[in-house]
Amino acid sequence: MSEPETKQKEPSRARALLSTADMRLLRRALESHAKTLEDRDELAKVNALHHRLGTYN
Repeated sequence: MSEPETKQKEPSRARALLSTADMRLLRRALESHAKTLEDRDELAKVNALHHRLGTYN
């Protein structure tokens, strides 16, 4: 007997959206932006994002 024609294909491997160089550039941009902020709540959000991006390098 043959196998059914309805075999499910494996999903393709996920590719990185951003390169390591992109992550460094984003971190530098956030550092520069953080220096101009006066709103402490916004600064806290930018600092948290900066930290999270750093964990991906």
